[in-house]
Amino acid sequence: MAEFSRNNPYNELPLLPPNKVLETTKVLRKTIEASRALAQLNGMLTNLPNPTLFLDSIHLQEAKASSEIENIITTNDDLYKSLVADKKFDNPATKEVISYKEALWNGLQEIEKRPFISTNLCVEIVQSIKKNTAGIRTTPGTALKSTTGETIYTPPTGEDVIREKLANLEKFINAEDDMDPLVKMAVMHYQFEAIHPFSDGNGRTGRILLLLYLKLTHLLDTPAIYLSEYIIKNKTDYYTKLREVTENSDWEVWIRYMLEMVEYTATKALQRLKDVTNLMEQMSQEIKEKLPRVYTKELVEILFRLPYTKRQFLVDAKLGTPKTVGNYLMELEETGFLISEKVGKEKLYLNHRLMAVLEAS
Repeated sequence: MAEFSRNNPYNELPLLPPNKVLETTKVLRKTIEASRALAQLNGMLTNLPNPTLFLDSIHLQEAKASSEIENIITTNDDLYKSLVADKKFDNPATKEVISYKEALWNGLQEIEKRPFISTNLCVEIVQSIKKNTAGIRTTPGTALKSTTGETIYTPPTGEDVIREKLANLEKFINAEDDMDPLVKMAVMHYQFEAIHPFSDGNGRTGRILLLLYLKLTHLLDTPAIYLSEYIIKNKTDYYTKLREVTENSDWEVWIRYMLEMVEYTATKALQRLKDVTNLMEQMSQEIKEKLPRVYTKELVEILFRLPYTKRQFLVDAKLGTPKTVGNYLMELEETGFLISEKVGKEKLYLNHRLMAVLEAS
């Protein structure tokens, strides 16, 4: 283990793979549990009639949670409204969360086209998050500090050093080897955060890479999971265990933390998915019985794509003229399925039962 000092740039950050047994008995046992939870979630997603239907909502929830870790706070209500409404919202936090969601979506599309996680892809992701042309960190003096101002970690400095570490990370991620992919994911995440290659946006980029890696390794064909939710609930543990790897080479505790995160979030995502699909079936039946003239499968799907909808969405889906679909939405409100709200010059309609499921802890 190279000598480490919190106050000096960690240019001696060891290259991957770690020179240590990673797949201990405790790690392998936890790997089986995490893999099983992912497989159950993947199975349910695969069997859905439309697996992409809930993706916008799920990715926004992940974006919101990941941004919250960086103290970028917004509400679900503002977030979903700003995505649907024509009126532009000036809330900087909401804009940042939506940028994160777009960065995740762009990353998933890149993985579809080219199944490879590269330094260039990391740069594209951070530029999408930050909406600028940021590249590899070149300014010296970067240090991570506690809330009291104490330096807790000083990442490597010098563009050549950072690029060397990233090239090694890229090779490690994409290599075909016998390491369990979930163990590799934990190692990959630590190394990316330790390299800290950007001036800002490292945490969010690193968490997007986790979702891309799950897709890359076919552990989750549709990344319908909010990993960041677990980190928020266990934020102190997350940073403490990162430091334990750096300072004491304690890989086992870190890897088990990450495996616990995968198992917890996959299990929770499965339950949430069941709750949403059950609600969708229930509301479909209720609308069919109370408003048979209004009901179509396409209409219900629009009501469940995002918690808020509007008349134009129904027009775009060719469900009727603006006047006809406007009447549909009014009838749905009158019978209690939706709640309307004026935002700017347009009216938005909230599927309040869906929002309640998404907000349930």
